[in-house]
Amino acid sequence: MYNNHILHYKDSVASTKTHYYSSIIIANKGNSKSLFSLLNNITQPQNFLPPHLYTTSFCNSIMSFFTEKIKNIHQHLGSIPHLSISVDFHPSTHSFSSFQLPAISEITELIRKSKPSTCQLDPFPTQLVKACLSSLVPLISAIIHSSLTTGTVPTSFKTAAITPILKKIGADPSDFNNFRPVSNLPFISKILEKTVSSQLHSHLSHNNLYEQFQSGFRPLHSTETALIKITNDLLMAADSGLLTILILLDLSAAFDTISHTVLLNRLSSIGISHTPLDWFTSYLSGRTQFIQLKSFKSSPSAVTSGVPQGSVLGPLLFIIYLLPLGNIFRKFNIQFHCYADDTQLYFSTKPS
Repeated sequence: MYNNHILHYKDSVASTKTHYYSSIIIANKGNSKSLFSLLNNITQPQNFLPPHLYTTSFCNSIMSFFTEKIKNIHQHLGSIPHLSISVDFHPSTHSFSSFQLPAISEITELIRKSKPSTCQLDPFPTQLVKACLSSLVPLISAIIHSSLTTGTVPTSFKTAAITPILKKIGADPSDFNNFRPVSNLPFISKILEKTVSSQLHSHLSHNNLYEQFQSGFRPLHSTETALIKITNDLLMAADSGLLTILILLDLSAAFDTISHTVLLNRLSSIGISHTPLDWFTSYLSGRTQFIQLKSFKSSPSAVTSGVPQGSVLGPLLFIIYLLPLGNIFRKFNIQFHCYADDTQLYFSTKPS
């Protein structure tokens, strides 16, 4: 009888788990981000660090490692001879000189649709913000409106708490190269960024400023559209009797090594001016970050390059930064496709 009960218990647990995960999959049909997150949670165990690493000393050491890594990349790039390549990158004649101030109803909707995740920099939990939204949204709206009209970002919005995560389960935690930094930003700062991101995206879309062969972080674009385009080009070349060379490039610490000066010039070239340009200047300047592991944290470190990891605007700013890249490839008759910092170059030729 005991064995029968055990079998019944196991069957019930398996059936319940199947029903639970099936309902999540059905509810998120077409939402690849949620489905990948679910798959990772099922197939990958929790990535915990050994208890002895939870110290202030370890936090300071790994913060220094991440900071020095970026400095070393910049030094290496500075030692490479400069090649003068003229690129036909035509500045936009369409100006984006002021922000539209979002209505309280728009901000309310943004907050309601946002994940209830809380950053350690938040003064109180996101769940509490959502529960008291009717009382808090006028104050939140005032902060957002003030930022957009003055072209300044609050200092408290420019600090990131970084959690170091092992890239692979079981990797050696004593080798800092095995870690990747995951940044957490204040919840309200993300609402402000969503407001700006929406308007920046509209400017890029309405004025046809996006790189047509960039599939990263764009509505109606994905890894799938990138793969379809590349696969089709390769098959068409093969059908024509051509051989194709495909080169896959992945930039190291791509988001962290962006020059703020170049990025601001790039924003200016696509028509960003006046208050919006002041806002982006404020957004990029004076940023700091620190490592946080439970109750232990490192000393803050200044961020002098890159776009904020874990931010809403970061990915969009990155693809704006890369805008001239497409014209460089076209200048040399190289076919290409990009997904954020992953770049595929390919060219076809007749067999000789």
